[in-house]
Amino acid sequence: MANVSHPRGDISSHPDVNEMRDRYARMVGGRDVALVDGPVFLLGLYCAVSPWILHYTTSQPALVTHNLVIGIAIALLALGFTITPERMYGLSWAICAMGTWMIISPWIVGTSPDTGVVLNSIIIGALAVVLGAMCAVTARGSTPRA
Repeated sequence: MANVSHPRGDISSHPDVNEMRDRYARMVGGRDVALVDGPVFLLGLYCAVSPWILHYTTSQPALVTHNLVIGIAIALLALGFTITPERMYGLSWAICAMGTWMIISPWIVGTSPDTGVVLNSIIIGALAVVLGAMCAVTARGSTPRA
C-alpha cells in the first residue's frame, strides 16, 4: 500500500498540487466583488423594511410600496451577484441607478415628506450609489478581457 499521508503544512510534494492550485485560482478568480455583495444585500433588506422601522407607513403609503419594491430589487440583484457573478456583474450599474432614484424619490413618489423620510432615502440612495459603483469598478477590473 502506498504512503499517501503528507506532513502537515507541506503540500508541495502532493501528486495533484498543480491541479489543486489551478482549481483554487479558477474558484477565487474574479470574486473580488464578493466583499460588496453582502453590504448590497443588507442595504436592500433595510430599504425594504425601512418604512416600518421609521414608522412612516401611514404618512407616506406610496413610499412604503416604493421602498419595499426597490429594496427587494436591490437584494435580488445582490443575490444574483453572489449566485451567478459572471452573468450579473454587467448589472452592477443598475444599483447606482436605483440609488440615484432613491435620492430623488421622496419628492416624486411621496407627498410632502418630512425630514426623517428624506434623510432615510438620501442615505439609502447614497450608499447604493457608492456600493454599486464599487461593485461595477471591481467587477470590471476582475473580469478577464478577450
